[in-house]
Amino acid sequence: MNHKHLFYFWKVAKAGSVARAAEAINVTPQTLSGQIGLLENSLGTALFARQGRSIVLTEAGKMALEYADELFALSAELEVMIRHHPKGRPAEFRVGVSDAVPKSLACKLLQPAIHGENSTRIVCREWQLDRLLAQLAVHELDMVISDGPITPAFSVRAYSHRLLESGLTFLAAKSLLAENTAAFPACLNSLPLLMPGEDSAIRTSLAPWLERKRIRARIVGEFDDTALMAAFGQTGLGVFPVPSIAEDEFLACGELSVVGRTSEVLVSYFAISVERRLTHPCVLAVTESAQRINLTVGN
Repeated sequence: MNHKHLFYFWKVAKAGSVARAAEAINVTPQTLSGQIGLLENSLGTALFARQGRSIVLTEAGKMALEYADELFALSAELEVMIRHHPKGRPAEFRVGVSDAVPKSLACKLLQPAIHGENSTRIVCREWQLDRLLAQLAVHELDMVISDGPITPAFSVRAYSHRLLESGLTFLAAKSLLAENTAAFPACLNSLPLLMPGEDSAIRTSLAPWLERKRIRARIVGEFDDTALMAAFGQTGLGVFPVPSIAEDEFLACGELSVVGRTSEVLVSYFAISVERRLTHPCVLAVTESAQRINLTVGN
């Protein structure tokens, strides 16, 4: 198969039209159509079909696009490895951290990736997961750390690698707990509750647990960002859940107390990468860091 022909097909499939793809890669539409025709002849099947004035992928075209996505992702990955890893480590490590991931946990995971014989400069982006995955897809990021695996809802060819998991700790301002003497978790019935946003992995796991415990919590706030939720909790607005593995980060302010802990609700953290088999030295350092954290927690 001629990879140049496949590249032209890939660009047209991504752009949705021959004209837009031709403009993007600076060739004439006639050249582009001709090269795709040669590819279709070599495969013995049509990859595009006419639908009014537009073109759509045939079933064979959809299959070809899946393979082309992976092929050119690997090509870009190879280029990065060769260009930026002359000594086995990259000069720069670009990582996205979902805003649901505690900052102290992200720091613990990432520190080993940037220390070593050859120093690596870290570029860290914190945003919502969908935007981070979009940057990962076009190789603007090397890895994304998230509180959940990638799902079919995201049209990004990437792979989730489990790092670690943790139970939950419920925290609240000391002033909020002054007059509450009920045991955990029954005390949650009489205390206001701050919850992670609907898309959060903690929220997804926590809601059924509250039902099982017959807790009718009064939810007074929802937050996509864990740090913002903790800031409101610190003012005494309500009790809020955090991963037990990172509770020290939130207790350090001295104004919060532990309401209770549970290992019946687990939250997992993942490294999301375009690599099916991890080879990037900094991503490997993060996974090894997670193994050490898991051992520490286990002891």
